[in-house]
Amino acid sequence: MNNRNHSTARPIPEEVTLSRDLGLFTITMIGVGGMIGAGIFVLTGIAAGVAGPALVLVFLLNGLVTLLTAMAYAELGSAFPEAGGGYLWVKEGLGGAQGFLAGWMSWLAHAVAGSLYALAFGRFAAELWGMAGLPTGGLAVHDLTLGFMTLIIVAFTAINYRGASETGAVGNIVTVTKVAILAFFVLFGVAAMLRTEAWHERFTTGFLPNGFAGVFIAMGLTFIAFEGYEIIAQSGEEVVNPKRNIPRAIFGAIAIAVTIYLLVGVTAIGATIPPLGMKAYEYLGQMKEVAIVEVAQQVFPLGIGAVVLLFSGLVSTMSALNATTYSSSRVSFAMGRDRNLPAVFARIHPRRHTPHWAVLISGGLMLLMAWALPIEHVAAAADIMFLLLFFQVNVAVMTLRHKLPHLDRGFRVPWFPIVPLIAILCNGFLALYLFSFSPTAWYFAIGWIVVGLLAYYTYFSRIEALEKPKEILLEEVLVSRDYSVLVPVADQEQARILGLIGAILAQENQGEVLALHVARVPPQLTLGEGRFFLQEGRAYLDTVIQQAKARGAPVHTIIRLGRNVAEAVRKTALENASDLILLGWPGYTRTSGSVYGSVIDALVDNPPTDVAVVRYRERRPLHAILVPVAGGPNSRLAVKTAVQMARLGENGPVTVTLLHVVPGGARSADRVRAEQVFRTVLEGIAYEHVDRRIVEGTQVVETVLAQAEGHDLIVVGATKEPLFRNLLLGNVAEQIAQRAAVTVMVVKRRSSPLHSFLRQTVLEPSTETGADQAAGGRT
Repeated sequence: MNNRNHSTARPIPEEVTLSRDLGLFTITMIGVGGMIGAGIFVLTGIAAGVAGPALVLVFLLNGLVTLLTAMAYAELGSAFPEAGGGYLWVKEGLGGAQGFLAGWMSWLAHAVAGSLYALAFGRFAAELWGMAGLPTGGLAVHDLTLGFMTLIIVAFTAINYRGASETGAVGNIVTVTKVAILAFFVLFGVAAMLRTEAWHERFTTGFLPNGFAGVFIAMGLTFIAFEGYEIIAQSGEEVVNPKRNIPRAIFGAIAIAVTIYLLVGVTAIGATIPPLGMKAYEYLGQMKEVAIVEVAQQVFPLGIGAVVLLFSGLVSTMSALNATTYSSSRVSFAMGRDRNLPAVFARIHPRRHTPHWAVLISGGLMLLMAWALPIEHVAAAADIMFLLLFFQVNVAVMTLRHKLPHLDRGFRVPWFPIVPLIAILCNGFLALYLFSFSPTAWYFAIGWIVVGLLAYYTYFSRIEALEKPKEILLEEVLVSRDYSVLVPVADQEQARILGLIGAILAQENQGEVLALHVARVPPQLTLGEGRFFLQEGRAYLDTVIQQAKARGAPVHTIIRLGRNVAEAVRKTALENASDLILLGWPGYTRTSGSVYGSVIDALVDNPPTDVAVVRYRERRPLHAILVPVAGGPNSRLAVKTAVQMARLGENGPVTVTLLHVVPGGARSADRVRAEQVFRTVLEGIAYEHVDRRIVEGTQVVETVLAQAEGHDLIVVGATKEPLFRNLLLGNVAEQIAQRAAVTVMVVKRRSSPLHSFLRQTVLEPSTETGADQAAGGRT
């Protein structure tokens, strides 16, 4: 007896989503703000001391490496515009553990970057406070730095708590102001550089004082300044028209940021007036984090350069802190929504509609690290985790390109998969090279990863599995029988036709009709959010119920949510031990490279149970059924199905005609074989109104169609022909179904476990079985 599970599914947990209110300009400015922050002020001088005049090359190469991974972000961000960015893509493409790790690393990396920006803000504010001669209350510069750092973290945590629109508005003002100040820096710097004698020799003599090793170290030091575009993807769920705007925002932000870095680098090397006997890059390296401030003091008129650049530093670090606060809270919100962090992270403020707890906890994490941890080593660890995250995203973009080939993408990575592979190599190389700069950073990164994996495998993976939305959401059981005809329906016409045929076959086998509607949930939504589609198939199932009840057949109905319709049908068939899947085919497909279409092809190619594809024409009373046969399991199934349809004829006896096509001028051996085929396919089938017909013909399809005159239904076994022939000409059964003037049923037996395994792991064989022979195909 078949074992079926008819339990009613539990309701899914309530899911949360964010509103879309960020336009192209706002989201681009968020990305620019994330890329042009403390790095351009704090790291430019240090990098110049390491790389020399090749500082410009460092910025250019980092921009190119960034662009490679940014292409993956643009493709996936336009296709999956859901809060969480790289975390969700890795989770979708590589699995739960990898996805958790991506989010875990991204959350800390952005929080650490925010701590670094806040500390830089505190130092710049303390310097300006001292220059202004304001009272310090006896506090040292370090104490003032920590005080200002605390205030700015609290301020931007409050701004993000208020909502995305306020966040974007503040970010726009901060970022535009910062870019304007840097533009003045470049303008005055270029003017000063052109007045400097033989300034160009600074770039032509001794361009690589420390070789490419210095370039690679400087790339590692400054890479954190180039990752801000990832913040755009983090906010994808709030972007207006994400398919169009996310790729544009990512590439726009990178173009703006890299251009500014290159101009600042050229200005710093070319316009600096170093002490006598010292080269410009050596002086910049000596000045370290205040190098750019010193250059500004030299090139700005009226001696206001230091004040202006310190103010610009304040604005830049505020912009970057705003962006990283925004990003870290969105990552933790997405992880909380997926139960990869405690559920409190997924709570939405009832009035402001922001993930307020995710914002507050992320802000607290930034504050804790800025006060308690050795930030320079943790910042390097953030670099490593960003690089590892980008490594995962590039693997995910390749996996998802194959896993979801028909996904609507606003942008596609060119020269695939060469670009992602190069990005993987570059990210891996830079991550490993950072070990020579800071082994402590690698130790910290490994420790954070280990802690995360332990938390996931010991707790969050179990919570995730318990809370994960179930695919079967509505299920109604009227009665359960041992034989089941699965009838997937997507519209009223299918429901009416397949409901009737399914009821006839179920009644003949003393079984039931299992009516299924699959509500396809697009990848941009979670399965839980797909609950809104639950009722759309109810009317179709009601039609099947009416058809089945009219024939006296019991009905069992299911509405199922899923990403892939074919896989949802397959799972339903296996879970309910169905004996036959009845599919409707309109006679054409919009899917290139398919015979019947992406859904039917996937099921017919490797059927979990017997399958019948119905090409429906105008209904007429059954008087005669034509069955082309050639022996084999598919021909036997075709005869069995035809006889079952005939036994329930409504207008007297129905004749079943078995047709075997032999070549013109056939030998007696061919006719003997045809008789043997008839005996084989009729073995064990008791029906008295069977006619046997042997017909000569050179064109099998034409012969079958000619013999179909006077028949009301054709039942034919599925063919198995070479893929090339299928795509160019269509297989024999498909051609008959497409061209016949009457309804055609194409049937195929289920795959054996071994055959199913081979079909999934080995290339398609070129032999044919079943009705391809019935149509005169190869033997």
